[in-house]
Amino acid sequence: MQIGRTPGIGQREITDESIYLNRRWFLRAGVLAASVAATGWVYRKFNPIVQGGESQISGPPPLAQIPVVTPTTQAAVKRATAGFTVDEPRTSFQDITHYNNFYEFSTDKESVADAASGFITRPWQISVGGLCRKPGVFDLDDLLKIAPAEERVYRMRCVEAWSMVIPWDGFSLSNLLDRVQPLASAKYVAFQTLLDPHRMPNENSDILSWPYVEGLRMDEAMHPLTILASGIYGRQLPPQDGAPVRLVVPWKYGFKGIKSIVRIDLREDQPPTTWSAAGPDEYGFYASVNPNVDHPRWSQARELRIGVGYRDTLMFNGYAEQVASLYGNMDLRANF
Repeated sequence: MQIGRTPGIGQREITDESIYLNRRWFLRAGVLAASVAATGWVYRKFNPIVQGGESQISGPPPLAQIPVVTPTTQAAVKRATAGFTVDEPRTSFQDITHYNNFYEFSTDKESVADAASGFITRPWQISVGGLCRKPGVFDLDDLLKIAPAEERVYRMRCVEAWSMVIPWDGFSLSNLLDRVQPLASAKYVAFQTLLDPHRMPNENSDILSWPYVEGLRMDEAMHPLTILASGIYGRQLPPQDGAPVRLVVPWKYGFKGIKSIVRIDLREDQPPTTWSAAGPDEYGFYASVNPNVDHPRWSQARELRIGVGYRDTLMFNGYAEQVASLYGNMDLRANF
């Protein structure tokens, strides 16, 4: 097999500056420029409300309402959003939907699609609570209305050293977190998968401790690249890929992308995570893609891009420009 070429972010794929030069973007972007922890505030709706093809904005705002747009602010916004797509061949829908890790259904990647084929995802609710001012229980349809779904073409790197390029449909998790208004004491976000051994038969096994749980630091959760995905290739998310809603954090190993989410809690202490509990010496809480830190049983320096061939693994899965500053004072070998 051929070695894949070194990936990069295509200039033609970067969001055009005119899309985000509006008042709300730069009120938020000013915060981004000042603090990494506020990166999630940058991502908001790109366009004004439109009815009948006409913008509802009748004219430019008064001069006094227009924020100062500095080169630093523009650069911060561009850095945060440049990773929304990658100029690389997309993995086929067939491979994305028939080569899956979803242990609740099967430990055999090529059997998950069949094992999950009868999984019903409506009705579905997600509870969001903990350290926030407005906790709530969201029906699936209400959740999906929080923000318009967008296509995000992300690299996905499994800890097992294989990878894909997946066109997800979803919105930044920060939109949901903004809705519930986190308290200042909330430092982490915890996630939980559905626990239903009847519907997810492998939960009857002792392969892992159920339900599957995951977590992020608050600044990671608020970053614009972190999304709640509900679709692939413009289609509804299939059960084997985490229907109806899953987490996608493109600079982290795939096991951080918890599937079929039913609960999200904001908390002050670091939450437990399934794989860290199962193998604390093999699977860390942060799990950021790092070719310089090997898994105890295999190298992480290279990966097999499904449908393409072997290639070098990139630091932070190629998203270092967007996220490396989140870990500037951390020892990434100790905090793997």
